[in-house]
Amino acid sequence: MNTKLAVFKGKKIRKTIYENEWWFSVVDIIEILTETNRARKYWNDLKKKLIEEGFFEVSEKIGQLKLQSPDGKMRETDCANTEGIFRIIQSIPSPKAEPFKRWLAKVGYERVQEIEDPELATKRTRALYKAKGYPDNWIEKRMRGIAIREQLTGEWDNRGVKEQKNYAILTAEISKATFGMIPSEYQDFKGLDRENLRDHMTDLELIFSMLGEASTTEITKSRNSQGFKELKKDSKDGGKIAGDARQKLEIESGKKVISNDNFLPEQKKLEEK
Repeated sequence: MNTKLAVFKGKKIRKTIYENEWWFSVVDIIEILTETNRARKYWNDLKKKLIEEGFFEVSEKIGQLKLQSPDGKMRETDCANTEGIFRIIQSIPSPKAEPFKRWLAKVGYERVQEIEDPELATKRTRALYKAKGYPDNWIEKRMRGIAIREQLTGEWDNRGVKEQKNYAILTAEISKATFGMIPSEYQDFKGLDRENLRDHMTDLELIFSMLGEASTTEITKSRNSQGFKELKKDSKDGGKIAGDARQKLEIESGKKVISNDNFLPEQKKLEEK
């Protein structure tokens, strides 16, 4: 599962797609509504209270989904969909409850719209990158890369890969063969913290990322590979195609494709110096 961030009045809320709808971190929401630094304890006490009062449907609508924690690791976290969060909010005395409900309804509705018309999600993503100051030609490559990535992960899913850690391993194999670095090493090289690596790649880095993943998809389909072991070999081979092409371009151009350039705000770059 991919952890996304929603923002309510400057506060971040972790969310992820599960069963075609948004599911939100309960403790993140409680922290915002109660302004407590012990949100986890507050939630545990509230959950017990709700169950004692007979609201068993609340606990039934809570799911343990893996979200990225502050230390960067994926951890199981109590999450609820829009309906479940609404019920929890009703039990929390907070002046922020009503504006939060309106915000939550809007976020949930946008997801419904995206399911009915997938192009809306693409348009919103484009608009977000545009608002962040990315140039149009970069946005086009990034959007194409997202589509190629989704095609690859779809093949992996259909061929037996279900666990998040295995997706990460296969991705690392492609990256290692393409760039000589796994994603975490690449992030360090670019001076990134928890930012999305691909959002900070140059045009050429995006192109070779796409080549590695598109090649892996084609190899997997042509071999009809099944299971993690075979897919891991496909990932190495697909990445190597992109890696060989990268090295050849570097020889012919006399320039390195791999760059420590990124799209971090200038203020953050100054602070890191």
